[in-house]
Amino acid sequence: MNWQGRKVLVTGAGGFIGSHLVGMLVQRGAKVRGLVRYNSRGGFGWLHDLPPDVYRSLEIRQGDLRDADVMLRAVDGCEVVFHLGAMISIPYSYVNPTEAAAVNVNGTLNVLNACRQAGITRLVHTSTSEVYGTAQYVPIDEKHPVQGQSPYSASKIAADKLAESYYRAFDLSVVTVRPFNTYGPRQSARALIPTVIVQLLSGSKIKLGSLTPTRDFTFVDDTAEGLIKAAEAKGAAGREINLGSGNEISVGDLVELIARISGKNAEIEQQQERVRPRKSEVDRLLSNNALARQLLGWQPRVGFEDGLRRTYEWLRNHITEYQRALADYVI
Repeated sequence: MNWQGRKVLVTGAGGFIGSHLVGMLVQRGAKVRGLVRYNSRGGFGWLHDLPPDVYRSLEIRQGDLRDADVMLRAVDGCEVVFHLGAMISIPYSYVNPTEAAAVNVNGTLNVLNACRQAGITRLVHTSTSEVYGTAQYVPIDEKHPVQGQSPYSASKIAADKLAESYYRAFDLSVVTVRPFNTYGPRQSARALIPTVIVQLLSGSKIKLGSLTPTRDFTFVDDTAEGLIKAAEAKGAAGREINLGSGNEISVGDLVELIARISGKNAEIEQQQERVRPRKSEVDRLLSNNALARQLLGWQPRVGFEDGLRRTYEWLRNHITEYQRALADYVI
């Protein structure tokens, strides 16, 4: 697909993955409209971190996914929509499940309705590997059962099924992409890798929950590239597609690897309050990315250690703001 001059909407544009995706799309010549949630500080999230020429080229709109009129106006005039906007925190979803459902389910419904009315050529709906729950078999392919092991994952399952229904009932050209554990610069301080690195850089004990669960990590540039390829692929409409590396590492081994990269000693303190409820913990995630390779021609290009080094250096240069974020972080 030639992105030059193509008008694109990205919901959740100011977020971790969204801001990287926006940068890639602009570099390819797309005219990008970014939807960010309004806040009283007037900030646009990580969009401020983009190069000045990229930032100046953006059309930024503020609004809430839960407002149907906002979505109709945001989608109007666009050809392609990337839907990344979501309430993403699993711990927060335990405390406020109603908000998780309102944003992730009702918000996605508003996106689908707006895309249907506007006649967009492709909607890329961003799901998550959390919909699978803990692996019943590995590697996890797209036929693996879904399990609502947290209010967050349940809300994303519902959103995925709405997307499927709009493809089947209304012939909406929607692709559901399921990234496994994306990491890299700009990730939230609450996420595992930033939490470990920031605590390590701060010289404190690394406070974590369970050390045995395994995760399948993909560098953010690779995830963003997969989203773009999902928008381009002709045979992808109506499909659910995993974006993962096909490799897994336990939380404990991850800490050891980051410590080796940093040259620092890691002392881990396990805290019960950081452990998920027993039936809610996802013990194992390991992707089968064969469908992404086949349909999208996608595969991860950034090796895990290389990506961790890039992430470590970026966080070291932004340590003050991340230390503040972790100090304020409750949920």
